[in-house]
Amino acid sequence: MPQLGSLFTQFHLSSKASESARSQSPHQTPSLPEFLQHVRKLTGLRREDVYCNLRIPDQFQNTKDDINIVILTGQGIFCIDVKPWRGTVSAHNQNWHVQVKEEDQNFTNTCIEQIEDPLKVIMTKTVNLCGHLKRSGVSVRQSLFFPRVLFLSPDCELDEELRKRRELVSHSQIDDFLRSFREGYMAWISDALTPSWLSGHLSYKQMESVREVLRRVGTWDLVRLHCGEQLKGDYRGCQYIALNRQETDTLEFSRVKTLSADSLWALLGHAPQVTVKMYKRGSQGWLGKSLNATTTIPSNTFVIFRISGEEADAKIPANTIHSITLSM
Repeated sequence: MPQLGSLFTQFHLSSKASESARSQSPHQTPSLPEFLQHVRKLTGLRREDVYCNLRIPDQFQNTKDDINIVILTGQGIFCIDVKPWRGTVSAHNQNWHVQVKEEDQNFTNTCIEQIEDPLKVIMTKTVNLCGHLKRSGVSVRQSLFFPRVLFLSPDCELDEELRKRRELVSHSQIDDFLRSFREGYMAWISDALTPSWLSGHLSYKQMESVREVLRRVGTWDLVRLHCGEQLKGDYRGCQYIALNRQETDTLEFSRVKTLSADSLWALLGHAPQVTVKMYKRGSQGWLGKSLNATTTIPSNTFVIFRISGEEADAKIPANTIHSITLSM
């Protein structure tokens, strides 16, 4: 089981090639949460029709991957993955290549990263969503699912063949793509009065049924560390913490903040402590979230967490954690 250290990952998506080029470009690629705000602003869609990081189980009930953004409209269900890649992108058989040039004063270095075909990946996840809805009692025609891959960086250039694919949306096309979701008043009236079998769109009843299923789909658990890093993945547990995920959505960790206080505890023969406050899921009153339970644990206790993309659990010291947000 790996220790925390080199396992820090960015909350927003990244690749090695795009990271190596980040310092070379004056453009700042938005993180996924930042881009999600942009999506809601340009589409004008209600919050309940835009979903983020949905982990859709496949036919074997495995949920290793997530769909970055799912947009529900009368036209259909858009399944979107976003990529912050920089450089020239081209397709080569089953894989894609991202070519990045790093320029220094004396030389130019070219880095090529081989990446799994993202279009094939999002198509597979879209099929999984269709199947999950059907298993949940909601039948939606396959033709009403639309897989898309969005490239967020202006420094990302698709080759000629990839630019022909309508499923791929380059940076310069993103705003027009998002504005296309805005529905005029006449379109709204038309959908309200025209039966779905005639219009070819989702009916209001179907959309509400889809919402009910998507609300129950899990996302990632999120660990926020005192150093500012964020880790997404699955919370596995902690030796001294017993909780019901259905009732608890946030754990806050508070530690002794001064070295002198820690040293004093050690001199007296006591281990430094961390207080963990657990808050009720969905409860929000005038004074903030309602407290579910409180416990005190040794500061050197490990929290077991499977970081997204890793094959083994990580052991994170409790005194390094600021909070844990639990998905459903």
